Amino acid sequence: MKKQKSIVLSIFMVVGLLFVFGCTKKTSDTILIGGIYPLSGPVAVYGVEARNGMEMAIKEINAAGGINGKQVVMIAEDDEGNPEKTVNAYKKLTTKDGAKIIVGSLTSGCTAAITSLAQSQKVLLFAPAATMESITDAGNYIFRACFIDPFQGTVGGKFAVENLGLSKAAVLYDLDNDYSVGLYENFKIAFEKGGGSLVAAESYSTGDKDFNAQLTKIKNAAPDVVYLPDYYVAVALIAKQLRAQGISVPIVGADGWGGIVDNAGDEILNGFYSDHYAADSTDSRVIEFVANYKESYGSVPVSFAALGYDCMYMLKDAMIRAGSEDASTVRSQLELTDGDYVTGHLTFDEKRNPIKSAVMMEIIRQDGALTPVYKATVNP
Repeated sequence: MKKQKSIVLSIFMVVGLLFVFGCTKKTSDTILIGGIYPLSGPVAVYGVEARNGMEMAIKEINAAGGINGKQVVMIAEDDEGNPEKTVNAYKKLTTKDGAKIIVGSLTSGCTAAITSLAQSQKVLLFAPAATMESITDAGNYIFRACFIDPFQGTVGGKFAVENLGLSKAAVLYDLDNDYSVGLYENFKIAFEKGGGSLVAAESYSTGDKDFNAQLTKIKNAAPDVVYLPDYYVAVALIAKQLRAQGISVPIVGADGWGGIVDNAGDEILNGFYSDHYAADSTDSRVIEFVANYKESYGSVPVSFAALGYDCMYMLKDAMIRAGSEDASTVRSQLELTDGDYVTGHLTFDEKRNPIKSAVMMEIIRQDGALTPVYKATVNP
């Protein structure tokens, strides 16, 4: 009996060792990247595009041999643009899946919900599009691929004064949204510094659908430009009501407008917004990226796809320099980024914010469809 028990025990030990060896081998052959995106909900365009950009980059990298001889695997979670669900997605990725490098989320509020967690647990968090200035304040494990709201708001204000030659601005912003408030504040500073004056500043709450009372006040103030710093769903609603009131002046916004041409009509013509890249750029990297994206997904990529794509390639370059996918080692190498990517030449400042240009896009009707086209570049 003892001999049988000994044989059984030995078998279990061998099976256990084989299992552990198999798991270790599987893990060592792959590099896991966690992804948190709003794949459904009111800002799903952002998440779907960013995930597509990441997926495309991963396919290209793996086809070329991977990173340091290892294949990249991404596990993507949907947070629906809800900060509480962002936290749940983060916990699932880090505990159940064991992710130590995460790309996401997309909006500032959702990303801010997990920055302190990531820093305390030494998880490298790379935000593609969270523009709120304080995002990276949590610590040195937090990076972003986009410019920040002070710069973006400044770009909008300078563009309205210098490029459009306008002098009287009105702003309609979401007072519940840090992104919207930050853009408004910095637009105001830049516009007034350039010699313009703010003739009206009206606000609303997230989820509001009727803006006619605020727009009546704006119309009475007779601005020659209206700044709308919000996401594409709200902007589409506001623009329709704004034009219905007979306000025909240019409207200006920010990167949250990405995807608006698929969610609005002619009311957004004479509209301009700051963005991270121009799909109609003549840069060879952009041309190749846009062509491959259209082939893979059947549409022209908006900036969130380009940002997701660049996140993966910056991580790849950092891992190659590090010779490892260890989060701490990759983090120190990511800080040294100095290269050309789809959204421009990128380096990081001391707070791990990228130093790069912004572009201003104009919405026109081209070949029967609303299309954003390059209008101007604004440098840091």
